[in-house]
Amino acid sequence: MPKKQICTPENPEGILVDMTAEENAVAETAFQASEDEKAQKATEAQAKIDLKASAKAKLIAGEALTEDEANTIVL
Repeated sequence: MPKKQICTPENPEGILVDMTAEENAVAETAFQASEDEKAQKATEAQAKIDLKASAKAKLIAGEALTEDEANTIVL
């Protein structure tokens, strides 16, 4: 069972106690939400990189840009 450390003035070094099932579920949910957010940010960052690369390639080839591609250049 997962453990948590509780620090108090009486035990400044802390003591390890078992987490309850509810505490464990909350911790796992928070961890999964954090992992999902990291993956979403990585996906968004890659999409921005891909959009910039597409805009650059179209500029070099003399092709028309989409509005999103033009915005990456202006911003």
